[in-house]
Amino acid sequence: MKARDASVARPPLRTLFGAALCALGLAVGATALAQEDASKGSFRDRMRQRLIERQQAQPAPQGDTDAKAPLTKPGDYTVTIEQGGLKRAYKVHVPVTYRPATPAPLLVAMHGGGGSMDLQASDAHYGLISKSDREGFVVVFPNGFSQLASGKFATWNAGNCCAAARDRNADDVGFIRQMVENLFLQLNIDRQKVFATGMSNGGLMAHRLACEASDLFKAIAPVAGTDNTKTCTPTNPVSVLLIHARDDDHVLFNGGAGKPLKASTVTDFTSVPETVSRWVGRNGCTGAPQRVLEVPGAYCDRYVACQGGARVELCVTETGGHSWPGGTKARGNKAGSTAISADDVMWDFFMGR
Repeated sequence: MKARDASVARPPLRTLFGAALCALGLAVGATALAQEDASKGSFRDRMRQRLIERQQAQPAPQGDTDAKAPLTKPGDYTVTIEQGGLKRAYKVHVPVTYRPATPAPLLVAMHGGGGSMDLQASDAHYGLISKSDREGFVVVFPNGFSQLASGKFATWNAGNCCAAARDRNADDVGFIRQMVENLFLQLNIDRQKVFATGMSNGGLMAHRLACEASDLFKAIAPVAGTDNTKTCTPTNPVSVLLIHARDDDHVLFNGGAGKPLKASTVTDFTSVPETVSRWVGRNGCTGAPQRVLEVPGAYCDRYVACQGGARVELCVTETGGHSWPGGTKARGNKAGSTAISADDVMWDFFMGR
């Protein structure tokens, strides 16, 4: 199957507009919209219903590539597979610099709750495709569990969160394992450089992958998502970079769920400090963290004396709310922080810089 040209493979405007209205990070699905007063709630209910009806009318994602056929050329590919009795989908971006003879790193990038693979793959919002082309890594955007054929309003089963994926006990770890194994067959992937990131609910899912698939993933970089797994016993050390805004109003820095969220769809989120403490313990880190970056509006502290060469790092932005630093996908009335770029900071972390 011939790849579509990477420069034109962008989600249609209608898809991005619909996703932009509904994918409010962990405002999972349309049911998580805030109800500030009766009149506003009624308006939002109507908007929610219209969005749901529109998405129900859309067809399921169609794969343009065999899940095990070699991918020899740069470009964008869509793949659908059967896993756990469900049809699952993901998008793959092969960078312009990819050469089959040279192993390439792999980054799994997971969307926020209520979003989709199309939204996370939007270069205008998250910049990961451009970063892939500059740095030479393959990036794959899996779609979470959705009750709609279109795959929209999707969530991840990250343990204690979120929404339908959690409630239906979706096998998202199994799905991502199968996806990565397929990519090992299709591309020349450096198996020592397989990483995961995610926004919000996708960030929570990255923690679960580190806990349950440490044989695959060498490092994770959750953005605006803390560790809300039910159990965590990784078999190998996993480096962890946590990126979080101090004023996040969804996944609160000091723990708990913000007011914009519907309690039944989320959880009482673990705090950022507790999440860092858990990974410091799991990776056997000793000593105090080192300040490795400090700029106006942000800093990063890193533990380096950890087992197996792992590292644990926390990057905090003072502002930005529930968003992707350096991205353009605003959440609510707060613009994302520009003090750092999540894309740049995480890739430096993954490469050991």
